[in-house]
Amino acid sequence: MTKKEQSVSIETIYLAGGCLWGVQEFLKHLPGVINTEAGRANGLTTSTNTDYDGYAECVKTVFDTTIVTIEDLIHYFLEIIDPYSINKQGNDVGEKYRTGLYSTDQNHLLKAKNCITKIEQALNDKNKTKKEIAIEVLPLTNFIPSDAEHQDRLTLHPSDYSYCHIPLDLLYKYKKIISNI
Repeated sequence: MTKKEQSVSIETIYLAGGCLWGVQEFLKHLPGVINTEAGRANGLTTSTNTDYDGYAECVKTVFDTTIVTIEDLIHYFLEIIDPYSINKQGNDVGEKYRTGLYSTDQNHLLKAKNCITKIEQALNDKNKTKKEIAIEVLPLTNFIPSDAEHQDRLTLHPSDYSYCHIPLDLLYKYKKIISNI
């Protein structure tokens, strides 16, 4: 193992934040994110050729923990979603557009729950409210990659941006940072 390989710690989480086109485009430009894959989390079937089965549109996010933590990813994620919205982000409405963080690693889930609780408390203290953040944090029960036409959709078809719930300046906010590293 090389010195560089020893210093890298690769982990994976799955983030659901509305339509996956924009979520994938945003996440893939973050520091420490190595790879993304659009897909469906926690549905009942193993095929994309079925009716809705309870899944959440999500992005499999592979990252280097020596560069970015789960907590960092949650803070980034909160930039592109309405954390209080249930089954809706932008114009996309329905259970498949719910917000969530999924993982097969219980430590990820614990860190995510703790981080979200702290953020919720800080926001409620700041705004003098008692609102609950609506990001579900659950074990990943299954993941189905989306069909090829949905992978890196906004990179390959930038004109489809008009369907995205994320403002354009925010969508590419971290792109220059990555390209300068």
